[in-house]
Amino acid sequence: MPRAGLTPLSVTEAGAALVDEIGLENLSMGMVAERLGVKTPALYKHVTSQADLVHRIAIITMVEFADAIRDAIQGRAGSEALAAGAQAMRTYVREHPGRYAAADAAASRATGPDDPIIPAVARVIASWAAMLRGYHLDAGQEIHALRMLRSALHGFSTLEASGGFRIDASVDDSFTWMITFLDQGLHTIAASSG
Repeated sequence: MPRAGLTPLSVTEAGAALVDEIGLENLSMGMVAERLGVKTPALYKHVTSQADLVHRIAIITMVEFADAIRDAIQGRAGSEALAAGAQAMRTYVREHPGRYAAADAAASRATGPDDPIIPAVARVIASWAAMLRGYHLDAGQEIHALRMLRSALHGFSTLEASGGFRIDASVDDSFTWMITFLDQGLHTIAASSG
């Protein structure tokens, strides 16, 4: 019989909090059990394995991540939406590096057509697409822009979260510079096709 108070969601949330503290690479089921005050076998009544736990963390992360971007860009368009959404992504990755790593690792590994990771990833893509809506790109350009946006923001955010920027210059200034560069490029592409 499952321990009272433990659910798949409570185990997942404990695992998500833990990976943010210790890093995804250091996660173990024993540590999650210790965090919850149970013996490790009790977890397996709620999640089937550590891989299942990481997958569940990825799902809730994608939903949180998409919602953070959506909320940041609410009522904004074009340059303002890009800057607000990009900052929301950067902040999320900085505050939740472990769960973002779990999401990044699991996003392309759906277990089947009914896997909840699929709609969760779709929410993230929809949030990124909303960031770009004010540029009035055609469908083909939007795909390229989404790939560029993901690459630039993912790269910057994960490098920053891992301490990868060590040159003595403001990281905030570099981020602003990058967003300005992306914004100008998007405006140029949109104007050239209009």
